[in-house]
Amino acid sequence: MTDQFLNKIINADCREAMSKMPDNYISACITDPPYNYEFIGHKWDDKEIQRRKDNVKNSNTLVKNIPYGSGLSGGVRNKRWYQKNRDNILEYEKWCFDWATELYRICKPGATVAVFNSTRTVAHVQVALEKAGFYARDMVVYRRTSGIPKGINMEKKLGKMGNPKSADMKGWHSCLRSEWEAICVLQKPLQNNYIETLLEYDTGLFYTEMSDGGFQSNILENIKRDKPANYNIHCTVKPLDLMQRLVEIFVPRAEGSIVLDPFAGSGTTLVAAKSYGIDYIGIEIEPSYIEIIEQRLAETNDLQGTLQLF
Repeated sequence: MTDQFLNKIINADCREAMSKMPDNYISACITDPPYNYEFIGHKWDDKEIQRRKDNVKNSNTLVKNIPYGSGLSGGVRNKRWYQKNRDNILEYEKWCFDWATELYRICKPGATVAVFNSTRTVAHVQVALEKAGFYARDMVVYRRTSGIPKGINMEKKLGKMGNPKSADMKGWHSCLRSEWEAICVLQKPLQNNYIETLLEYDTGLFYTEMSDGGFQSNILENIKRDKPANYNIHCTVKPLDLMQRLVEIFVPRAEGSIVLDPFAGSGTTLVAAKSYGIDYIGIEIEPSYIEIIEQRLAETNDLQGTLQLF
């Protein structure tokens, strides 16, 4: 019975969980996997996240809720450092390919996959999913309300060293202000064309009509921020407004549609799906997050009917 998975949260490695699902089963996937600077050399679990956050709690680090400390941020930029960086990229890309291969099998033809990642690593995710068989469709920009520069202010750095060159370095920095996150959008190949795919699987299309009558762009901005509940300890909770917009755009409005999040985190994708009466499946490897997801789902108001079916 395929409905054994519906509206459930599975505590497992997503590769193992998806291997038990049938072919051509999922209508859309919206997910936010660990980024590669979080991935290197560590198991992705809550204990490791808390360890990294505690390391920067009383430091000068500007952003203290992100679990940095993977070993890619500091150090001398010598040959060994760049090789470590390259090895990490290849390892991360291989890991993405592994779960994308199972995801490809269980997706219906025409199913859309939207995957969050950082601006520096999203290309590796897209390449991995293309290797698994998906077809790249777009790159959506989630523009945040603010951004913080995280690199070196060379003027201040040299000034502290007493180096006279600091006077010439005003405005020179090692990075740009980070103000957006990438969402790579891919699709399992159609069955011959859009019409045939739609009639057979109810997939393949994006919903582009905005509430003001405009045509949806690939830049999502003016997103309302949430205040997470006290019990939600997840460090990178996406705004519910954002996930609801992605559900509106990429999840088919058809009977039998299922949206999957193989890296469910605190469950915002699932909450967004439930709020519209859409069936969902969540997979999360960290046991301590399951209770958070279940509580959030229990508190979710059902807005079914606000999205029109095909």
